[in-house]
Amino acid sequence: MQLPVLLLSLIAAPAFAAITDAPPAPTSTVRVVTLTDQLERPWGMAFLPDGSMLVSERPGRLRRLSADGELSPPIAGLPDIAVRGQGGLLDIALHPDFARNRQLYFAYAAGEGLLGDYGTEVASGELRGERLENVRVIFRASPKAGGGRHFGGRLLFDRDGLLYISLGERGDRDRAQDLGDHNGSVIRVRDDGSVPDGNPFVGRAGVLPEIYSYGHRNVQGLALDADGTTVWGLEHGPQGGDEINRLAPGLNYGWPVITYGVNYGIGTSIGEGTAREGMEQPVYYWDPSIAPSGLAFYRGDRFPRWQGNLLVGALKYELLSRLVLENGEVVAEEQLLKGEIGRIRDVDVGPDGYVYLLTDESPGRLVRLEPGRE
Repeated sequence: MQLPVLLLSLIAAPAFAAITDAPPAPTSTVRVVTLTDQLERPWGMAFLPDGSMLVSERPGRLRRLSADGELSPPIAGLPDIAVRGQGGLLDIALHPDFARNRQLYFAYAAGEGLLGDYGTEVASGELRGERLENVRVIFRASPKAGGGRHFGGRLLFDRDGLLYISLGERGDRDRAQDLGDHNGSVIRVRDDGSVPDGNPFVGRAGVLPEIYSYGHRNVQGLALDADGTTVWGLEHGPQGGDEINRLAPGLNYGWPVITYGVNYGIGTSIGEGTAREGMEQPVYYWDPSIAPSGLAFYRGDRFPRWQGNLLVGALKYELLSRLVLENGEVVAEEQLLKGEIGRIRDVDVGPDGYVYLLTDESPGRLVRLEPGRE
């Protein structure tokens, strides 16, 4: 059942220091409608053709929220999931032809061996009622490792039906520069897990052919741009240096050789500084860190002024950042909801044009943003 509405008139806070020094964007007023507050550490969401939604919970459950606000019991059929540190059940994505084949894709942490090594895996299954059937693993990040940090876990299908998978470097920085290691990269595969011929490292000795881009610390958001041609990635920096990047095949995004962040607590430099030839600069970065998670381009008619803007969730400052783009560059930022609804884990735009947010809490919420009176 739909819960009470919160009406917020939001004043843009001063922008955090960033590479573009973007000024504040014009302020927005929104209504916050809580659809459910009975989730545990929700992580990802997907909109079903019948108007209901799927939500993943990191402790290892998949739930359906009906169009009238009823939350289902956990959907059956998931494989064993390792709930360790930042790992568990992560993002979910529908196959582009879901209405016909009912294929759901999900990322999760999985254990292996007696030493307690863990890594990100992606599986697919057919959603039949309240159960997943014919579940099979289509990708396993290799090698697995100990610890519970930086699993990545975002999923995105592009217009050609290729699947992008983000992988953190598992807290071991140098892995992000090792092309013989999946971790610290963005992966691109076909819907069955096979490698597309157009991947940038196909046929190159000693390089894993699934890798699309590398030099990433922990990508926590993936989105297609407004015209559907370019994949954008949102990634956690260390202390400072959270980044937004335009992802392109075969490019190196620098971690840990270059970064705008520093070592936690002690503030010492990391790597070689902020730039190096052959390594990409971010489109935008935050310092101090906002711990970003969830990325979406706004396309819809509910918020006309937001058309083509980037929407970014933040865990640390509990806010939604709206980034205004011109010619692919950030020219203004508005920070909404700061401290109002909790840690924002995921951001998406529904088929109805409203903006949906998940809060990384226990209990966690799924909320819908609607236009308020300007």
